[in-house]
Amino acid sequence: MTLGPLMVGIEGAALTAEEREILMHPAVSGVVLFTRNYRDPEQLAALCDAIHGVRDPALLVTVDQEGGAVQRFRSGFTRLPAPGALGPIYDQDPDRARGLARITAWLMAAELRACGVDLSFAPVLDLGRGVSSVIGRRAFHRNSGAVASLGYAWVRGMRDAGMAAVGKHYPGHGSVVADSHIALPQDNRTLAEIAAADLVPFQRLAASGLPAVMTAHVVYPEVDDRPASFSRQWIREILRRRIGFQGAVFSDDLGMEAAVSVGEMEQRIETALEAGCDAALVCAHELVAPVIDAVGAHPDPASAMRLARLHGRPAADRTTLRQSREWADAVAAVRDYDPDPEDELEL
Repeated sequence: MTLGPLMVGIEGAALTAEEREILMHPAVSGVVLFTRNYRDPEQLAALCDAIHGVRDPALLVTVDQEGGAVQRFRSGFTRLPAPGALGPIYDQDPDRARGLARITAWLMAAELRACGVDLSFAPVLDLGRGVSSVIGRRAFHRNSGAVASLGYAWVRGMRDAGMAAVGKHYPGHGSVVADSHIALPQDNRTLAEIAAADLVPFQRLAASGLPAVMTAHVVYPEVDDRPASFSRQWIREILRRRIGFQGAVFSDDLGMEAAVSVGEMEQRIETALEAGCDAALVCAHELVAPVIDAVGAHPDPASAMRLARLHGRPAADRTTLRQSREWADAVAAVRDYDPDPEDELEL
């Protein structure tokens, strides 16, 4: 059985019998975890083992663990600064900022891998222009070159820890005001304007072998009247053909308000896959069972191969990791550049 085109959410901290049955469906490629699925590192490791044990090849276990406002697992994990904390450091000392980005990414990925998580949907490659409240300090910097430079260091750090990286939100969510969780953002710039700014980090990291991207639920009407997650023009033509991206493409969560314009959930899934996404995310567990049989397996050897490459590499267990000098040094480095952590709400 190969990996299918659906990444799905589950309800709680352990698999139910119904969820095990769903995960055996050939349409499924993996699970997206949230804070609702987490109690402590030991429980998380057991949950990852259970998910990986459902079928062969193993399903992917994924999460959003960016730092700052978006860190699903907190207790038992190192508190990660918002990526935007690296921007001012970059302005003063780019080499130091790149080093800290790599160390922070390694720490994030190493702690996840020690519990069995394959993949974090990071780094954010959107531009931090002060326009989008939902992006905000999730972005490294406002300058595209700085974002590309810090993003490259972040990808290397994740790779050092045995984890593939996912750049998001292609082709750029940082230049729109609306939050795609609750509205449909629209960016009225031309393709040339977008390519000169927001696309730069994606292009540069694609050229260096970025393993995966996640698309944005944003409409760019000068390019296509559909959100990028559902656009053949953005995915098949621009990302695949013009940019030459070879990695996997994930849609953002199809339960978000910005996806509603495409139709009911079955239509959203079909449209995202037809546009060129290798995997579509349905994160609300209650939405999965009603649509999974309608979606079907969508056998695509190329997509299955791209997804299979994202499995985490073997890593140290949590005890061994936390006894290592590398882990202690990374924790100290991360705490040093985030001396006054904010209390931020999860997105």
